[in-house]
Amino acid sequence: MQTLIVCEKPDAAARVARALDEDGDPRRTETQGVPIYESRNRKETILVCSALGHLYAVDSKTHTSRRCYPVWDFDWKPKHLIDKKSARLARWIQVISSLASNADRYINACDYDVEGSLIGYTILRYACHGADSKAQRMKFSTLTEKELKSAYRNLAPQLDMPLVEAGRTRHELDWLYGINLSRLLTESALKQNRGYSTLSTGRVQGPTLKFVVNREEEIQSFTPTPFWTIDATVARDGQTYTLEYEKEKILTIAEAEQVVKDCKNAFLEVESADSRNVQQSPPYPFDLSNLQSEAFKHFGYTPSRTLAIAEKLYLEALISYPRTSSQKLPPDIGYSEILHGIATMAQYRTLASKLTIKDSLRPTKGPKDDPAHPAVYPTGAPPRRHLIQPEANLLDIIIKRFMSAFAEASLRESSQLTLKKEPHRFFLRGTRLLKEGWTQFYRPYTSDEFQKLPDLKVGDKIPITRIKDSQKFTEPPPRYNPSSLLRKMEEENIGTKATRAEIIEILYRRGYIKNIRIEATPLALKIINLLNKYCPLIIDPKFTARLETSMDNIQTLQTSRSHVIAETLDHLRPIMLDLIAREDEIGSQLAEVVVSQRIASLTFDYPCSQCGSQLKIIRSRTSGKRFIGCTGYEKGCRFTLPLPQFGNLSITRTSCKICGFQLVQARTKGRRPMTSCARCYSNKTRANATESSTPAAPSTSRKATDDLVEAASLVKDQ
Repeated sequence: MQTLIVCEKPDAAARVARALDEDGDPRRTETQGVPIYESRNRKETILVCSALGHLYAVDSKTHTSRRCYPVWDFDWKPKHLIDKKSARLARWIQVISSLASNADRYINACDYDVEGSLIGYTILRYACHGADSKAQRMKFSTLTEKELKSAYRNLAPQLDMPLVEAGRTRHELDWLYGINLSRLLTESALKQNRGYSTLSTGRVQGPTLKFVVNREEEIQSFTPTPFWTIDATVARDGQTYTLEYEKEKILTIAEAEQVVKDCKNAFLEVESADSRNVQQSPPYPFDLSNLQSEAFKHFGYTPSRTLAIAEKLYLEALISYPRTSSQKLPPDIGYSEILHGIATMAQYRTLASKLTIKDSLRPTKGPKDDPAHPAVYPTGAPPRRHLIQPEANLLDIIIKRFMSAFAEASLRESSQLTLKKEPHRFFLRGTRLLKEGWTQFYRPYTSDEFQKLPDLKVGDKIPITRIKDSQKFTEPPPRYNPSSLLRKMEEENIGTKATRAEIIEILYRRGYIKNIRIEATPLALKIINLLNKYCPLIIDPKFTARLETSMDNIQTLQTSRSHVIAETLDHLRPIMLDLIAREDEIGSQLAEVVVSQRIASLTFDYPCSQCGSQLKIIRSRTSGKRFIGCTGYEKGCRFTLPLPQFGNLSITRTSCKICGFQLVQARTKGRRPMTSCARCYSNKTRANATESSTPAAPSTSRKATDDLVEAASLVKDQ
């Protein structure tokens, strides 16, 4: 008998094949560059192949121009027929189709979630000649040999069709919204003859951008109001302590000055001394959003980067499946076995050994659950290669979070001294650790800051050593960062754990938002204002959340795909007709802001240091390289600066702390944005060249001159 197993990615296919081969050494071959693994298991031949993510996608049923809208008829088609960048997927489909022709049994072993179920289903249905109706499902949360063998022994007899139907619906709805609204925005602006620029919105993208725009408008319209605080200190046994005044904010300067006058050079009397013990339970095991939040907090990784790193660790069988909403660790994952595995790694041996000797292991658990996967946890397997720092960091925090889940609560003593100088009250607050509990397992990711109080008792007096009033101003609400924006999406139930990070990256790529402390660009403000004016339902988070609930209900068989699609079309069709009727008005407003933002995105605020003209980002037509050039070239200015040759570049509003030049940020999908100073880099490169005994190659300067000569015409164009 010959079995065909379809996995989601090549690395997963290799691990599945190795686990199922009776000798642990499957035969690897390649057909048209597509890897195929052949495993022998008793009398069974198992062929394991993989996809590269989605091989099929939604497209219009009949071939229409990309500029045509609205489009309501759709179908699933091979991805390479839709997107030229996916051309190599044709080989994958052809090879899988050939393998399927000789198979007796079919198994979907893609990731066990909505996306994985859909990827496997579309391959089995379209590439494997309708094999979806007789295929089985392999379910696992880690790529360890033990779990893969167990999953193969306990195959589900059929595909998980509720997940498949939910996935189909999500992709089809996203296509209907995205293709129609995005084409309308793009084409309406293009028809104004102001140049092409891809504009997009969608079912999740629109409401997410609205969060940012609403916050931007709150910040821009915010009027600071003054208030005053009291800054005071006391000293005891050579140590200075900061006091808290009873009023956090004083609304008039007269009152603040009176407090200072009353208490200057005064003695404070201890009125009361209170303390209480505070028990803090271990943190919940990681779900994906908590992992992304902690990685941003401690390492500065964006949510998309954290997910990319976590997926690499999963494919190397170092952690469980990361796309999970669960905060629970079920007993069947094998707590003791994992902890013993962690104990084999030198850096964790001491801590893990404290847990392995416990009579019983009961992890803490959070309220969130996921029917498909447990919380993110380490497998206990040591890395087989040297991990780069981001990978090592993420694995470290996952291991330590896992260990802390089995530890006892920590105990802290929280103390407060109340000091008086009638009619005023001041406070001294302190904490000290009485019992480490879980905190010893989670360092350095938990705070160890403790404040000891002076040895004072009720009735003691202590002099104020310094007191003054300080004027401050109320601040606007904080800007979102990628982590807090993702958290907002989760709170409002828009998007999924698998798609939220990518939505945020799309907003960056489209030029709608910029910087880590997220700012909405003028283009974002204009798009949201237009959509809010003409079709507010499209960007209403509550409406999008209701759609999310409907798709969740498909998984639980409370509604059907056809019903959700029909209901959505009833909403979307009249909206599109109304927008098309206002196309000229929308286009003229969009075109204006598109052009101004395009110019602004290429132009520096700081003038050329040699001639005072504007500096711009220029791309050479001959070399394709980007550099900073001066618009005063025709007047003889030859000033240039180098730029990174990767990622999407944007000019920030931040100045270099060393030289004052405007910083440039390069963003690459799945990686942390790189912010750099072109002037400092140029100065450093020039200094290194001067120190070097080897002269610079003549061709380098000649090439730079060629690029600069070309800049004259490019500057005119921009």
